[in-house]
Parts: sequence; C-alpha cells; structure tokens
Amino acid sequence: MAVVYAAALKTTRMNAVEAALDAGPAAATLVIGTSALSGATGVLCTITLADPAGTVSGAVLTLAGMPKSAIASATGTAAKAELRDSTGAVVVSGLTVGVSASDIIINSVAISSGQTVQINSGTITHG
Repeated sequence: MAVVYAAALKTTRMNAVEAALDAGPAAATLVIGTSALSGATGVLCTITLADPAGTVSGAVLTLAGMPKSAIASATGTAAKAELRDSTGAVVVSGLTVGVSASDIIINSVAISSGQTVQINSGTITHG
C-alpha cells in the first residue's frame, strides 16, 4: 500500500523544495537531458529559472516565468529533467519531459545542438 501524507505536510514539503531551489547565490536551473541524464552526462539543455523559481499551491510546485528558452548544447531525445540550485546541486531528479502529460512540457523532445528549446510549463506534484 502506498504512503499517504496529510495535505498540510505535502504543502510544507513542496515549500521546502522551492526554498532549496532558491537557497543558492543566484537563480536555479532546469536541466533537460536524455534518459542517461546524470551529472554532466546526457545534458541537452540548461535553462536558468526565475528567482524565486516557482510558487506552491497545495501539493503542487509550479515553475515561474514560463515560457523560457535556451539553446541546446547537444543532440538527443529529451526524456528526463532535473532541478538544480545555483551551485549545481540536484534538488529534484527524475522529472518527466514531453510535449504533454509530463512534469516538464517542452516544444519538442527531438533536440538538436544549437536549436532553441522552449519550456512551456513545469509542475511537480507531491504524490
């Protein structure tokens, strides 16, 4: 059976995630990568987020300032994303990426180096 958290605790936990993203000396980043995303491996694009990075309502953290875009640094199929603080420390990993029905919504999962990658929205929902 799955663990179930009280609604107030979910909100507290999501606020802690948002605070961790904003704890560094500059804005956090969203790293889009291939299925191999880990550290510097599999990185397709890095996008600087707003500061603060997002807002929390209930059990949902919504990234602020969307849409945002950046130039891809590599070629591949976007499959995973990570949220990192401004020092590069991973705060959230394993986010899904797609053109719909994903944590991070982008304009295309087929990414080529030098192409503009647009993030249309990003939400993390506490389970």
